[in-house]
Amino acid sequence: MAETLFSFDRRNYRDCQDKFRGDRDQEYYRGDFWIEDASTIEVRSERKAVGAVSIIKQRSATNLGFRRTRQHIREDATDLSILWFVKHGKLAFSNQCGNKIAQPGDFAITRSMSPFFIECVVDSESVHELLHVTVPTHILRAHIPQDFSTGLFMPANRAELAIAENILTDVFEDDGSLGEDSARVLVETALTLIGNAVRTSEEAAPARQTIADRRLQDVLRFIEVHLSDPQLSTAMVAKGCGISPRYLSFLLRLKGTSFSELVWEQRLEKARNWLSASDPRDISISEIAYGVGFKSPAHFSRMFKRVFKVNPREFRGECTEHSSLAHADEHDVFAEFEGGTLQ
Repeated sequence: MAETLFSFDRRNYRDCQDKFRGDRDQEYYRGDFWIEDASTIEVRSERKAVGAVSIIKQRSATNLGFRRTRQHIREDATDLSILWFVKHGKLAFSNQCGNKIAQPGDFAITRSMSPFFIECVVDSESVHELLHVTVPTHILRAHIPQDFSTGLFMPANRAELAIAENILTDVFEDDGSLGEDSARVLVETALTLIGNAVRTSEEAAPARQTIADRRLQDVLRFIEVHLSDPQLSTAMVAKGCGISPRYLSFLLRLKGTSFSELVWEQRLEKARNWLSASDPRDISISEIAYGVGFKSPAHFSRMFKRVFKVNPREFRGECTEHSSLAHADEHDVFAEFEGGTLQ
């Protein structure tokens, strides 16, 4: 469950500099933090730790400021990145490269290794709220290799960012029923989505999809869904996709293939993967043949040997032999280790 990182009101807000990092200075990094004197002072920050990542929800009824100087960096070289999701109010960011402002719905990344100044400005109803995530920069670089040392600001209207924010919010609000491993997987997924959003926003906009492109996608999906049906045919696909058989052939030529080549290639590849991953005692070669859409095991065997130069039984035997040898080698290694003879 989330824990209180800090809570300030008129009675204790002047202590914010000493307490904004938590009881043991476990969060953020060194810098100057202050709360603007106002008629109403309510600042609350709650934290949920997931491994080395912290998800923090902060809400304030007055403006806040934070400054990190070169002196702070020399004294505390913690390389930490913060991902900001602005919900209410504004996040104003300044550094040597200029000024940037994140509005409600915007997303930003800041990094601790360059001097900067941040101001959290309340909205017309005296509310400032944001969700932010502190991530060691070496972890974030696995997802966002771009240089964002001077700050990165972008509108959060991308689907990836919205989904990432929802995931992080769900992890933050979890009451303890979510296991640690699952929470780590979800945070990792959110970081991957954010990385995808940042990367695609920097690339040129993709070319508009033509009607032929969309029809081809429909055809390929229909074939994949019905691949196990031995009655799959050009007439069946054309009818299912609402096009003529002639237009179907044209679309597949755009992909550089024909209907029969595409179907047999997919069926044989799926059969090969199935043979290599299954136990002969669990499923027979005939069942696999029928399972990928062949009308008879004999036809499947002929086609398989024509493409892979061995028949299905030989191929499965080779896979089983390799698997047995691998398990035997693993057993020998553990046996040597347990016997204290591993060099």
